Amino acid sequence: MKKYTLITLFTLATASLSAQTVQHLTDPVEYINPLMGTMSKPELSNGNTYPAIALPWGMNTWTAQTGKMGDGWQYTYDAYKIRGFKQTHQPSPWMNDYGQFSIFPETGKLKLDEKDRASWFSHKAEIAKPYYYSVYLADYNLTTEITPTERAANFRITYPKTDSAHILIDAFDKGSYIKILPDEHKIIGYSTRNSDAVPANFKDYFVIYIDKPFKTASVWSDYKIAEGLSELKDNHVGAVITFQTTEGEQVHLKVASSFISIEQAELNLEREIGKETFDVTEQKAKAVWNKTLGHLSVEGGTLDQTRTFYSCIYRMLFFPNRMYELDAKGQVVHYSPNNGKILPGYMFAGTGFWDTFRALYPFLNLVYPSISKEMQEGLINDYKEGGWLPEWSSPGYAQCMIGNNSASIVSEAYIKGLRGYDINTLYEALVHDANNEGPMDAIGRLGVKYYNEIGYVPYDVKINESAARTLEYSYDDFAIYQLGKMLGRPKAEIDVYKNRSLNYRKLFDPSIGLMRGKNKDGSWETPFNPFKWGDAFTEGNSWHYSWAALHDMQGLINLMGGKKPFIAKLDSIFTLPPVFDDSYYGGVIHEIREMQIAAMGQYAHGNQPIQHVLYLYNYAGQPWKTQYWVRETMNRMYRATPDGYCGDEDNGQTSAWYVFSALGCYPVCPASGQYVLGAPLFKKITLNLENGKKVIINAPNNSAANKYVNSITFNGKPYDFNWLDHTALMQGAVINFNMSAVPNYQRGIKAADFPYSLSNEK
Repeated sequence: MKKYTLITLFTLATASLSAQTVQHLTDPVEYINPLMGTMSKPELSNGNTYPAIALPWGMNTWTAQTGKMGDGWQYTYDAYKIRGFKQTHQPSPWMNDYGQFSIFPETGKLKLDEKDRASWFSHKAEIAKPYYYSVYLADYNLTTEITPTERAANFRITYPKTDSAHILIDAFDKGSYIKILPDEHKIIGYSTRNSDAVPANFKDYFVIYIDKPFKTASVWSDYKIAEGLSELKDNHVGAVITFQTTEGEQVHLKVASSFISIEQAELNLEREIGKETFDVTEQKAKAVWNKTLGHLSVEGGTLDQTRTFYSCIYRMLFFPNRMYELDAKGQVVHYSPNNGKILPGYMFAGTGFWDTFRALYPFLNLVYPSISKEMQEGLINDYKEGGWLPEWSSPGYAQCMIGNNSASIVSEAYIKGLRGYDINTLYEALVHDANNEGPMDAIGRLGVKYYNEIGYVPYDVKINESAARTLEYSYDDFAIYQLGKMLGRPKAEIDVYKNRSLNYRKLFDPSIGLMRGKNKDGSWETPFNPFKWGDAFTEGNSWHYSWAALHDMQGLINLMGGKKPFIAKLDSIFTLPPVFDDSYYGGVIHEIREMQIAAMGQYAHGNQPIQHVLYLYNYAGQPWKTQYWVRETMNRMYRATPDGYCGDEDNGQTSAWYVFSALGCYPVCPASGQYVLGAPLFKKITLNLENGKKVIINAPNNSAANKYVNSITFNGKPYDFNWLDHTALMQGAVINFNMSAVPNYQRGIKAADFPYSLSNEK
C-alpha cells in the first residue's frame, strides 16, 4: 500500500477538485475571484488589479485600501495591513485615481494618521465577492462589510464591547471639505484628489449616514483635531465619530456620492438604497451580477477554467464606468470631465482605447449592445463638450498612449448593428480627429501632417513611437473607411481613408521582413535592433508591431513573400530567445520582464500589441497552430488566483482575450465584422443575446488532449471558414465543433476559407 504525506494528499485533493467538470451553473457570480491579479507591483504585474466591489459599469467602486494615500497600487495581495475602505474610480495603477475618499472603523485609542491607524488583516478572514466584501481588522477586533449599488453602498460594522468605537472619514489631500450634522447622524463633504485629467472645478461629493447617535464628533485637518469645529475646508480634512457599543453590536452606514452636488449625492442614496437593509442591498447586488453574467453560460470545463472564465468577465464589466446620474426628474445628466459643466445625457469614463478597442468593445457590442449604445452616446457628448473624442479618459482627456483608436470604437459599434444615436456627429468627430493634432499628444493624431503627406510619421522628426503611430493610424483609417461606406459617404471622400489604410506598407523593410522606423527622407532608422523596445514602437519591439496590419493580413503576407515565409516568421516568435534591448527606457520595464519570464520566446502576451498574433495562422492556411497556441496561452497565462494574469489586465482587455478565446474566436480586426476562429475551451457555451436569440457552441468531446478542431458545422451545415460573421451570429446559431487530439491539416487551408483582408476586397 502506498503511503502519502498530508501534503501529497492535499495536492491530490486539490488537483482532483480542479479537474472536476462544472455543469449547469445557476450562480455564476460565486465562481468569481475578485482577488485575481492583485499580487502585483510596479516592476512585475500579475494583473495590477484590486478587488472591485461594485455593480457592472457602476459609477462607484469600493475596495479595501492597503496602499498609502495617492499610491496607484491601492490594494496588493501581499500587503498585511488595511488603512481604509476606499471609494475608487481608478482604471489602473498607472493612471491612479479620481473621485476618492475612505471610511475606516477603529476601537480604543483614536489613531488618525493612515499609517498609524492601519490594522493587520489576513486573507483567511477576508471574503471578496463582486457584490460583497468582508474583512476582520485584528487590531480593533471588528469586522467591516460592504455591499454596493451603482452610486452608493451599504456598510455594516460589527464592534466589540467598548466605550471608544470610532468611524473615521478621510476626504484625502489636495483639497477637501467635511461637515458633520450630528442631529441628522450625517456627514457630508467632497474630495478633489484626482489624476490631472479633470477641469479645475472637479469634486467628488459624498454623503454618509450612520444609524447610531454620536457620542462625540470632530473634524480634523492634516490628522489634527480642529477643536470646536464641525465644518472644515483645507488641504486634507476628515471627520471622526465616536460612540459606545455592546459586544457584537452592528453599526450601519449608508454612503453615496455624486460628481454634481451634495444634493445629487443625497438623491442617489435615496433612490438606490433608501431605507433598505444591508442584506437586501446585498441580495439585489448579487441578483444584478447573476443576471448580467447570465448572458454567457459555460458547461463541461474544469473548476479552474470556470472560475477563470467568470473572473475575467467580472473584470471586463467595469470598463468604462458610468459617469452619469439621474436628476430629481429621473433625467440622465452628467458632470462633464471635459468642460466642468452639468449637462444632459450620458457620460462614461475610465478606459484607454489603445487597449480596449481590440477585444473589450467587440465583446460589449456582441453580448451587451445596450450598454455599448449608451457609451456611443457618451462619446457624442465628449466631442460636443470638449471638441475631441477621448483616447484615454481618466475621467477627462488623459495624456497617455498613442493612436487614434476611437475610430475603431465608433466604427465597429455601427458596423455591428448599433443604432438609435447620432452616428453622423460621430463620423464628423472621426474625420476631425483623424486630420488634426490635438491640444495634447494623446488625442487627435500627433504627426498627422507627415502622415497625410508622405504616408508615415518619420523617425527623425522628434515624435516618439513614430512607427507604432503610423501602424495604428493605418488601421484607424480602415475603420473610418468602413464606417463611411456604411453611411453612404462619397467615394472620393472614403477612398482617402482606404488608401491611407495601406500606409503600413511604407514601414515594411523587405531586407529583414519586419516593420522599421523610417526617416523623413525615406532612409531607414539606423542602427536598427528588432529587439529594441520603445523608441519607434510603443511598449514593444518590431517583432510585436510587425503584425499590426489588422485589416490587411493578406497584404502583409504578400510583403513577406507569401504564406510560407509568413508562417515561418510567426513560428519564429516562439523559438527566438526572449532577448531585449531596454536602452530606450534606461532599464527593464515590467512589460519586458513579463515577456522574458513567460518562456514563450518573443511572444509578450502581457501587453496588447501582439495579443492578436496567435490567430494569424488562419490567414495562411495553418489554423491548427492557432488552436495549439491559443490553448497553451490560456493554460499557461491565466488562472483565477492573485497572480492569475501575465501582465497588466488593462481595463478588461487582457480578460477579454481569454473570454473570446474560450468561446473559440477572436476579433483580430474589429471593424471587419468578423471573429477569427480558434477552438472553444468548454464542452458547451451558450450566449444569450439581448435580442432574444441564442448562440450555442457545442464541443462535446473537448478536453485537455482534444484541443484541435477536426470539423465544424454551422446551423447543421459543414463550415470550413476560419472566421465567424457577426451579423450571422446575431440571428442565432448552433455551432458544433468536433474536437480531436491531432490536427486536421486539410480544414481551413483554402484561400476562400481565410478571414477578411483589404487586399482581397473587390
